[in-house]
Amino acid sequence: MKAEQNELITRIGPGTPCGALMRRYWQPVALVDEFNPRLDPRMAQRPVKAVRLLGQDLVLFKDGQDQWGLLDRDCPHRGADLSFGRREADGLRCPFHGWKFAADGRCLDTPAEPAGSKLCERVRQRSYPVLEKSGVLFAWLGDEGSVPPPFPAFDCFVAPATHSFAFKGLWNANWLQAFEVGIDPAHPSFLHRFLQDEALEAIGSNAAGKQFRSASAGAVGGEPWPMTRIMREFCQPEISHEPTPWGLQVTALRPMTEALTHVRVTNAIFPATFVIPLSETLTITQMHVPVDDTHTYWYSFFTSFAGPLDKEAMRAQRQQFISLPDYVPKSGRHNAWGFNPEEQLTQTYLGMGEEDINVHDQWAVESMGAIQDRAREHLGTSDKVIMANRRLLLKAIETVQAGGVAPGVADPAQAAAMAGPGTVDGIAPAGTWSTWWREQVQAKQANAPWAAPAAQPSSEQPA
Repeated sequence: MKAEQNELITRIGPGTPCGALMRRYWQPVALVDEFNPRLDPRMAQRPVKAVRLLGQDLVLFKDGQDQWGLLDRDCPHRGADLSFGRREADGLRCPFHGWKFAADGRCLDTPAEPAGSKLCERVRQRSYPVLEKSGVLFAWLGDEGSVPPPFPAFDCFVAPATHSFAFKGLWNANWLQAFEVGIDPAHPSFLHRFLQDEALEAIGSNAAGKQFRSASAGAVGGEPWPMTRIMREFCQPEISHEPTPWGLQVTALRPMTEALTHVRVTNAIFPATFVIPLSETLTITQMHVPVDDTHTYWYSFFTSFAGPLDKEAMRAQRQQFISLPDYVPKSGRHNAWGFNPEEQLTQTYLGMGEEDINVHDQWAVESMGAIQDRAREHLGTSDKVIMANRRLLLKAIETVQAGGVAPGVADPAQAAAMAGPGTVDGIAPAGTWSTWWREQVQAKQANAPWAAPAAQPSSEQPA
């Protein structure tokens, strides 16, 4: 890839071509949990947070009427930081001169101005629509006056609160390399390889780093195989991809015997989301959200197609590795991501622990540098999904620059197709794997206690 192309597809600030594309999609701006006083005591009296998204400094708050507001952070009077504003029943007041702004950006008061002043009527702070979905607050940073697309009715957003859980973490690197690590079907055989197997674990609601200790659906000679063994022994997957309304469906086949093959079907939702199976009844939908060009928050949505999730246990498990209230990993470049050379010789291929495989991905993403230099790459056949996604990205940037409609979930005409998407991880009959995996998906979705006859796009309106 040429250096100028790499610049084009990684820079997302205001006024950049890729930034213009990214602003055509709903983007996570915070977890609802970030406003939970039990997790952050500061929120009990003052639910106001400074946030940064797509290279823009914003302030996110809940007013006294429980309405969400998202505003540009610099006060339109003289530029003071509104994240230090006084939260009032009907808005946020700048402490510099007392100007007050409603959640929708209207200027409500300019108290230092002479009596009868109509300055308020001529001032408005830029505000952004906010939606609350599955424990996450989403923002629309499109052009002022533009209409957001319908919110997609994917499983992770259709499942009720009892069957969904959201968490996030910060990576010190560009958004695209974070996403590209996630959609790479070959890397689990190496990056997440365990050098020996242990007793199979039932992956329940507290599932995190031990997902590869669970068994895939299906069995070999009546014996269930742990994912550790499958990934280790069959490290040359046959990778294919096909277009979908939301992006790409990715299939990785690992032939095991003449009669059996391991099938892993995942999805890349354009521009920066993947959907993968965690177990037979759990999926992860992970979004990679640019804070700016060199920092990315991942947001993971865990969706159960069986019983309710134990959110307290899931949160506690993850807080071992990520510090609140800013969701910063405890491992990183500063401590070599917890690397242990003895472990690398005897336990794991990478040497960075078994309990939190998220740090494996973090190392891969961050060790490339703040913005990966793709001009130095040498891609192979196993990188075909990476190449396909880059072609999609370049084409989408070109389309938006020409005044066209961004693809996937940004296209209102495709809204009805935004359901599912199906994933599977299992051992299938080699000759009929293509029908087998679809039957597995249909059964999982049909048996979900919250399943609806036909998921339709959300009709919710932003706050």
